[in-house]
Amino acid sequence: MTAAVVTGVALVVANYSFGEPVTILALALAALAAERMSVGFTMAQSGLTKTAEQSISLVPTLFAGVLFGPLAAAFVGAASMLGDPELIARRDSQRAPRLKWATYTSTRFISGAAMGLAAEVTLSLVPSQFGELIAATLVGALVGESCDVLFASLTASIRGRPIRDAVRTVAPVVLISAPIYAPIVALLAYMYVRVSPWTLVLFLVPAMAAQRLYGLYQEQRRLAADLSTVNETLERANLQFAAALIATLDARDQYTAGHSAAVAIYSRDIADRMGLPNEIRDLAYLCGLVHDIGKIGLPPGLLEKPGALTLEERRQMQEHSAIGERILSHVDEYSEIATIVRHHHERIDGQGYPDGLGDEDIPLVSRIIAVADAYNAMTSDRPYRDAMPSRVARLRLAQAVESQFDTAAVAAFEAILAGAEEDYRVAQRADFRAFSQSSYESPSVSESRVANVA
Repeated sequence: MTAAVVTGVALVVANYSFGEPVTILALALAALAAERMSVGFTMAQSGLTKTAEQSISLVPTLFAGVLFGPLAAAFVGAASMLGDPELIARRDSQRAPRLKWATYTSTRFISGAAMGLAAEVTLSLVPSQFGELIAATLVGALVGESCDVLFASLTASIRGRPIRDAVRTVAPVVLISAPIYAPIVALLAYMYVRVSPWTLVLFLVPAMAAQRLYGLYQEQRRLAADLSTVNETLERANLQFAAALIATLDARDQYTAGHSAAVAIYSRDIADRMGLPNEIRDLAYLCGLVHDIGKIGLPPGLLEKPGALTLEERRQMQEHSAIGERILSHVDEYSEIATIVRHHHERIDGQGYPDGLGDEDIPLVSRIIAVADAYNAMTSDRPYRDAMPSRVARLRLAQAVESQFDTAAVAAFEAILAGAEEDYRVAQRADFRAFSQSSYESPSVSESRVANVA
């Protein structure tokens, strides 16, 4: 602040004036408005995200420096900080950042003065009128932006932050702004002198409108990014909720512990092999996790029974898909998942349960899960039988095509299994075990008995 006062006094003593008061006031108002509408943007550096702001407030400041000298440019530059959004937002607060505002206002004053002095020196060295305007504006812009880099570095140093990071954040703005603003301001100054002062208004109004539109565009981009983050958080919450449900089921039925994890992975891979969109693949994964959650509502002892089920017990077992739908339907975001879970035991020929749907009436993801579910059930040990070899289970799937299972889903799964290692075929690969033990992390971010397949 002291340096700004000294600079101002020195300029007055050196007989510099404000030039045309009305024009300078208009430029100050334009700079204020431009700063008020400054556009925020982010830059990725060394794995970190840096946030910065840019506005066209440099244009009226530079214009004042080229045509009216350093004192006018210093005044316009300082006036731009009256539009600082942070100060305006907190002007009624007792803890408003007055010191910060005074510091930035002082630096803008000094930068404007330096800009004007550089432009004045350049004007005296270049003979051509338009050429001297271009040279003066370019040099003035470079000097002004360099002052911003210097002050940003000093601020970072005082705050104990690496100066290098501050330079990396501000320097790209300097390199972009100066070459763009210089010819614009030169043309504007030339038109102001040779045509009419009204050209200033005809330029600044559309320029600020363009900045406002760009600001709105950036805001929409930020909102879209925020929405994407929220969606990712919601997806993680969905997986964690599914993991909690499956952990509850696995704790009750130790014989099928890990089955839901295997069905989820197989279903995801089948959907991927079928060329379905990522959202369908992820849906298959999540539905595979919770497809058997309705078993929580079955009578005690039914899941653990070592022998064959009676007809009544089979009917009770078949209720688990409808029970699962009722459980999941209480979560608003799970309505589609609930429907898929309800129908994962339907058959292509219409002989499945609970609703006897057939062919295309069965949701696609339900048809995919039916294949993954039956295969893993057959290749896993159960209280009433030992696991089947993978080749036998694959043969059973092929035999049930167009009667129980969807042809495309079976063909995709067979293609996967044909090229897979045995540990994948029997769900013993490391990712299956890690998944079933603890993680339940998405890689993108059943009681089916032998009689049901034959």
